[in-house]
Amino acid sequence: MPAKLYRFHCTDGRELVTDLQGRTCQSAVQVRRHADRVALALMEAADHVAWARWQVEVYDPKGRRVLTRPFLEVDVDARAA
Repeated sequence: MPAKLYRFHCTDGRELVTDLQGRTCQSAVQVRRHADRVALALMEAADHVAWARWQVEVYDPKGRRVLTRPFLEVDVDARAA
C-alpha cells in the first residue's frame, strides 16, 4: 500500500486545531495510531479542558474524512504505541 499524506484535525464542534503539516501513513492501523498520538499530545498540552466532545478527524489527500476518533476512546496508557 503506497504511503499517503493525511491531515489530523482536532475539534469539539466549536473550536478547531488544524493540522497544517499532515503525516504520511501506509495503513489504516498507522492512521489510527497517529490519531491517538495527536489526541494525547493535545490533552497533555492543554490541561483542564473537558475532552468529552473532542475528536480527531482524519482526512485523506483528496479531502475525504476517513476516520473520526473521539478523544475519550484513546487509551491514555498507550503513549508509546
